[in-house]
Amino acid sequence: MKEKILETQRQLNPQAMTAEDIQDWLASQIAEQIGVDADEIDTKVPFDSYGLDSVQTMSIANLGKQYFGVQLSPIIIWNYPNIESLSQYLVQELETSEVEMFEV
Repeated sequence: MKEKILETQRQLNPQAMTAEDIQDWLASQIAEQIGVDADEIDTKVPFDSYGLDSVQTMSIANLGKQYFGVQLSPIIIWNYPNIESLSQYLVQELETSEVEMFEV
């Protein structure tokens, strides 16, 4: 249910997503990639603890581009230590992209 609400919110305005929304999305994507329940993903645990490989990070980055509307590099996951810090970065990126969309 929460995923449907997030999807509707993203479609209406991806810039309105909070860090918590992004954390939930990232946790669900990582959980899907490694075959566990999203509740087992801790936003403060380092990404390398989950054993993601390059194909999995590429998949998450590609889905992120579709989901958030901003280009994500697959190496971005390794530039931020965990979901919490990456979500803060993405919130800033979404705010910046909103400003750029309205600049003439």
